[in-house]
Amino acid sequence: MSVPLPTTTTFPPGVKPFSERKFPKTICMFDVDGTLSLARQEASPEMKATLKKLREYTAVAFVGGSDLGKILEQVGSDGIQNFDYCFAENGLTAYKLGQQLASASFIKHVGEEEYKKLVNWILRYLSEVDIPVKRGTFVEFRNGMVNVSPIGRNASLPERLAFEQYDKEHHIRADMITRLEQEFLHLNLNYAIGGQLSFDIFPKGWDKTYSLKHIEGEGFKDIHFFGDKTYKGGNDYEIFTDERTIGHTVTSPEHTMQLLDELFLTVA
Repeated sequence: MSVPLPTTTTFPPGVKPFSERKFPKTICMFDVDGTLSLARQEASPEMKATLKKLREYTAVAFVGGSDLGKILEQVGSDGIQNFDYCFAENGLTAYKLGQQLASASFIKHVGEEEYKKLVNWILRYLSEVDIPVKRGTFVEFRNGMVNVSPIGRNASLPERLAFEQYDKEHHIRADMITRLEQEFLHLNLNYAIGGQLSFDIFPKGWDKTYSLKHIEGEGFKDIHFFGDKTYKGGNDYEIFTDERTIGHTVTSPEHTMQLLDELFLTVA
């Protein structure tokens, strides 16, 4: 499915056109959690300064699974102006140079009845899962996906960290995904673990590679993607391994900045 782009490209005041940047046919695309910032935390001033400098060298984009509001809490409320492309919900909500692009809907794709069956099954399953604590917002509907959190998205930061370690030992999310794959095989869905406490459910093909539809035909020769969940089953895996991208696995925001220095910012 092709995604229409604006017919004109107008760069904001003070922003160089792509053709005037040091690497005019290169775009850097970034996962958010664990790549630009710690999970659900705001990016550091150093990261924001690095990205501002990088925009002199390449086109710059973020691509996250969360909705736009949550991502802007991390990259900054002015994030739509500070990135050339903004891809929330894997690109199902997208902006180019501040202009919104076409979007898609999970519910329209699977149908209201199937969506209700999915959510009802998830809530029944979670009611029987025994984990140390449970908080709130176990199922979060987003425009292009469903986000499921066994502990609840209202967990505090210490509770998030504790659950992340507990999940590594007990495989709460992975086991639930296995059951969902068996139960809803007919819906042709993908499941991807991301962040510390949740996983995403979305139609196949609606992973982060969906965002690439928005930059097709834009003239980019090199598409660099930076992410931390690049292993199979992680929500960066598909775009990291896509033949159209040059994938970089990072272990922290500091590692991201180090790679950007090595690849672009200190290049003579």
